[in-house]
Amino acid sequence: MSRRPKLLDLFCCAGGAAVGYDRAGFAVTGVDMEPQPNYPFAFVQTDALALNPDFMARFDAIHASPPCQHYSDLAKRNGNADDWPDLVDATRAMLQATGKPWVIENVEGSPLRDPVLLCGTMFPGLRVIRHRLFESNFPIEQPPHISHTEHPKCHTFDKRKSHYGKTCEWTDFVSVNGGGNCTIAAARDAMGIDWMTKREINEAIPPAYAEYVGRQLMAHLRRKRHGQDRVEREDSTLLEAACG
Repeated sequence: MSRRPKLLDLFCCAGGAAVGYDRAGFAVTGVDMEPQPNYPFAFVQTDALALNPDFMARFDAIHASPPCQHYSDLAKRNGNADDWPDLVDATRAMLQATGKPWVIENVEGSPLRDPVLLCGTMFPGLRVIRHRLFESNFPIEQPPHISHTEHPKCHTFDKRKSHYGKTCEWTDFVSVNGGGNCTIAAARDAMGIDWMTKREINEAIPPAYAEYVGRQLMAHLRRKRHGQDRVEREDSTLLEAACG
């Protein structure tokens, strides 16, 4: 491809996925209802589920990370899941209607179909577990995943979990969430993110996840384009033979 394929990043927040797709070779544009002053690429503030189909048609592929709180373990434990929107099905229906290659990312427990699971233990340099699911309409390879009993120790400020033993937020894995389990500096280092606030990074995925997915999306687009070129050449040859 002579130009960078364009990817639309829906429910983009501060751009954890966006940076990964950028590293995979995409020109990224983000969409979110809330202002995102730290989003590192082109940004449109609007309702992702109310986009004009003609606008979406400008892009080669679409990623969506609809709000995860409705499906989270915390909401289920607190019994307040219905306080948060349930948007996966509506997001999927919109993406399917575009005819574009697409990805939906969300937490474990969300209603994704045949998803691939990514974990920080799969990526050298990351120090978070941070399981996330990815559903797509193109193939994504599932990396090997170590068993939970083999997961590394995770640093925490929670004294009730002292059975973990002595840990260090700069060398051990950390838990990046609203519970204050590590400093913002350690969270940035563990996630491979250096531009977000603590609130933003609590909601983010590591860019390494989206880069992994994005490289396979890029390969899919190249295969698709190669197939179209071959068909066009064959059609041209048939036309020449028919008119010759």
